[in-house]
Amino acid sequence: MSQIKTGDVVRIHYTGTLTDGSQFDSSAGREPLEFQVGSGQIIPGLDRQVQGMAVGVSATLTVPAAEAYGPRDETRVQVVPRSAMPPELQLTRGTSLQATTQDGGQIALTVIDLTDQDVTVDANHPLAGQDLIFQVEVVEIVNG
Repeated sequence: MSQIKTGDVVRIHYTGTLTDGSQFDSSAGREPLEFQVGSGQIIPGLDRQVQGMAVGVSATLTVPAAEAYGPRDETRVQVVPRSAMPPELQLTRGTSLQATTQDGGQIALTVIDLTDQDVTVDANHPLAGQDLIFQVEVVEIVNG
């Protein structure tokens, strides 16, 4: 039985939960996730931990925050004057926004607080600082 190794294209079913048991993502009801191992297409910790698994094998894999979306960085939380936002924007806590950086790149922001004068936005990934638990089943090694 062949085992997953770097360079293989694999297909997995997965359910991702936080340490409190709340689910943040799942492939249930969808096609399995397909990716090339070692290519950086998925978070590093999961990519590393599927190596050595075989088709039909299921496992619970814990990925520490440092190997997932990294630690939370409080310098990525900014307070912006509400007047700097387009007036037609309907803002509430949890609203996702896109901002353009000075070099023309795009950055995802989440509104975490707002007042009549200010909007507090967070550029951290929503799962930053979280250890992630994946229930994984290897469906196929496409070119293994």
